[in-house]
Amino acid sequence: MKTYSISEVAKELNLTAYTLRYYDKEGLMPFVERTSSGTRLFKESDIDALKIIECLKSTGMPIKEIKNFIDWCSDGDATLQQRYDMFLERKATVEAQMEELKKTMEVIEHKCLYYKTALDAGTENIHKDNNISSHMTN
Repeated sequence: MKTYSISEVAKELNLTAYTLRYYDKEGLMPFVERTSSGTRLFKESDIDALKIIECLKSTGMPIKEIKNFIDWCSDGDATLQQRYDMFLERKATVEAQMEELKKTMEVIEHKCLYYKTALDAGTENIHKDNNISSHMTN
């Protein structure tokens, strides 16, 4: 079975070796084997697990909660419900984030149109009264 070094895994996941060592220190990688001299040996399944960790982290989940998930995985089938519930909660969190991003995008698109119109006209005066608040709100 092929194994990977910490630097190879870091490159693959676009992380630093320092980040991976931190994850290990925080207990997020109990599955990673080590040589007798302590060098980490990553398997393909370890990289897949780290991708899940990165996914959870990108949702804003704290390291402590990710650690709970890792512990549940180690506990086996008895924790299937907790893991399922956690992913349902993460899904709801991401859906809410996407809604917020959609609103943000609408504002940005409006501002792009606003400034494109002003540029095409050669003046911002095309957008009614030219006071300081119209620069911010239009």
